[in-house]
Amino acid sequence: MRAKATWVDGRMFVGESGSGHSVVMDGAPEAGGRNAGIRPMEMLLIGLAGCTAFDVVHILERGREAVTQCTVEVDADRAETDPKVFTRIRLRYRIAGRNLARAKVERAISLSAEKYCSASIMLGATAEITHEIELADEG
Repeated sequence: MRAKATWVDGRMFVGESGSGHSVVMDGAPEAGGRNAGIRPMEMLLIGLAGCTAFDVVHILERGREAVTQCTVEVDADRAETDPKVFTRIRLRYRIAGRNLARAKVERAISLSAEKYCSASIMLGATAEITHEIELADEG
């Protein structure tokens, strides 16, 4: 994998992935930014949410579960002093489908957290990560 960040001005950067996608990152005005993009540390949380959601949907579909929706919300706390690493991360999975088996959803989340989600495993080195599940049955 490859990526790069190119400085635009102030605290704004354009991040580019090796697969050809771009995103604007910027800082808060009090840090010299213009609040015109996602903060770099927010990008880490978005990456975590996407990584685990990808795993969970993939595992459920392979298990022939009729999942129709998956959203992962993330709340995180950071250390107060530099480096301001994440110290606590709460993942809330909102999953919907037809006749989903809760045990299979729980197993998919556990497999993601313990085996497949690289982002979760890396961030778990400094942060306590917890998981909540909200299931909605669509029939």
